[in-house]
Amino acid sequence: MGRRRRKNFKNYLLNGQSFCLPFNMPQFMPTIHLTTFIAAPIERVFDLTRHLAIYKYLMNGKEKFSSATASNLVNNGETITIQVKHFGKTRWVTTKVTAFQKPSSFVQEQVKGDLLHFKHEHYFKKVDNGTILIDLINFAGPRDVVGKIIGKTYLKKYLEKFFHRRNKIIQQYAESEKWRAVLT
Repeated sequence: MGRRRRKNFKNYLLNGQSFCLPFNMPQFMPTIHLTTFIAAPIERVFDLTRHLAIYKYLMNGKEKFSSATASNLVNNGETITIQVKHFGKTRWVTTKVTAFQKPSSFVQEQVKGDLLHFKHEHYFKKVDNGTILIDLINFAGPRDVVGKIIGKTYLKKYLEKFFHRRNKIIQQYAESEKWRAVLT
C-alpha cells in the first residue's frame, strides 16, 4: 500500500509488515490460546498434530478437508483446505504451512478462504514426563455481512471446541498404542 493512505483505510504494522484495514473494522482480532499436556515424546506429538489421519478422524458430517501434501504428514509449504457448512452456507479456508521447525513449532496461515484472517501457531515443549502442546490461533471473522454477525457470537466458540477436540484426539492416540497405526 506504500506510504499513501487509501480512503476509508487505516495502516497497521503486524510482525514488521504493513497492511491496511477498513476504518470500521475492529483493531483487534480474537485469539484462542489452548495448552494441552500429553504424556508422550515430543516427536510423536509433533507428528500426530500434522498427520492427515487426525484430520480425517476429527471431521464430522458438517466438515470436510482436502490436502495437497505429498505424504500423510503436512510439511512446510503444503496446504490443507477445510470446508464447513454452517447456517445453510458453505464456508472454506485453505491454510499453508508457512514456518516449520521440527519438533518445536509450525505455523499455518490462511492463503484463501472466507475469513479475513486466520493464523494458527503450534508450539511443542518437551517436559520430563511428556510434551506441552500450545495452540495460538488469531482470526478475523468471515467477509460477508451475515458471516460478520454470526462470527462475533459463534466462530470463537466453534474454533475453541474444534481445536480442543483435536487435542483430545491427539492425546488419545499419543498416550496409547493407537499412534503406531498412524505413524508407522
